[in-house]
Amino acid sequence: MEQTLVWVEISAQSLRFNIQTLKGIAGQDRIFCPAIKANAYGHGLKECAPIISDAGADWLCVNALFEAVAISELGVKKPIYIMGYIPLNELKEAVERGLHFVVYNEETLQKLAEICRQTGKNALTHLKLETGNNRQGVLRENLHVIAEIYKDNPLLKLEGVSTHFANIEDTTDRSYADFQLNNFKEMIQILENAGLNPTYKHCANTASTILFPDTYFNMVRAGIGTYGLWPSNETFISAQHLHKKVELQPVMTWKTRIAQIKKIAAGSFVGYGCTYRASKETRLAILPVGYYDGYDRKLSNTAYVLIHGKRAPVRGRVCMNMMMADVTYIPDAALEDEVVLLGKQGEEKLSAEQMAKWCGTINYEITTRINEKISRKVV
Repeated sequence: MEQTLVWVEISAQSLRFNIQTLKGIAGQDRIFCPAIKANAYGHGLKECAPIISDAGADWLCVNALFEAVAISELGVKKPIYIMGYIPLNELKEAVERGLHFVVYNEETLQKLAEICRQTGKNALTHLKLETGNNRQGVLRENLHVIAEIYKDNPLLKLEGVSTHFANIEDTTDRSYADFQLNNFKEMIQILENAGLNPTYKHCANTASTILFPDTYFNMVRAGIGTYGLWPSNETFISAQHLHKKVELQPVMTWKTRIAQIKKIAAGSFVGYGCTYRASKETRLAILPVGYYDGYDRKLSNTAYVLIHGKRAPVRGRVCMNMMMADVTYIPDAALEDEVVLLGKQGEEKLSAEQMAKWCGTINYEITTRINEKISRKVV
């Protein structure tokens, strides 16, 4: 049964606007490949994928095979690129489905060569080059071994090469990004000198798509900007310094309803641990949402929600499945009234960035941690 007391609304208009904005920045002559991994950054993969595809995405990129399969089952026909690790026992399915996917291990390539010989099908691989982020990726000193595996197995196709920036969002200094970009170019040259010529070259995320055209190559992978969120304040500041006028529209509104309203006397404690004590008679709204749903416990006694277009402070600790808000100064608040946890209501707005500051994290985590079982509704 669908959860009806807590839900997320997705603005199709804003999603289309962001796709067209970012694709316009990158240019029509490049492959625009938005990331819809992690349940579309919490926005809902099955809700967002068709809209993003129809809005102008050329490809779609995900993290795992199951996400690619889910998109295919929606009837979306665009090429799909898998950016995360595929276990050896799932590689055959990736090959048979004609998916593009990242590789960087010799073991993976040897297994793929075996699968290609057995099936007679091409493996559409994109080699991840380690340029300084030190996550997944093949090291420069191992490139010659990788190149030989490709040359010995003609069905093993080096369709693309990619890398990922470590410090392009969190700073206004792009020197480390330039270090990685130079490494990327040099490693591509090593592959080309070995007789390998990948068609697709890509490293640009949202920040570099907005800020740095020299990172585009012939494919860009915009992530969080697709959903109307800036990667960081530093990215926004850098855009201003570069006189780049870019508008992004947040796509998500997260909502719940009031489950109870009660008056408590002055001096009463609220919630576990008695962390909040009312200094006067207080009118409390009980909300059926908590940290199980993705509403972080660190928001306890810190955040606010929006009710009737006004701010209602969170009181006491956020519980597993419920929380409490002070509606003393919102006298019209009533049972089952709509409550905005994230988004806009009337003239008031509660952003993912603000919630992230309260939690000591980033806006990415705020949206992606919203429980997948919560319904997403396209509006």
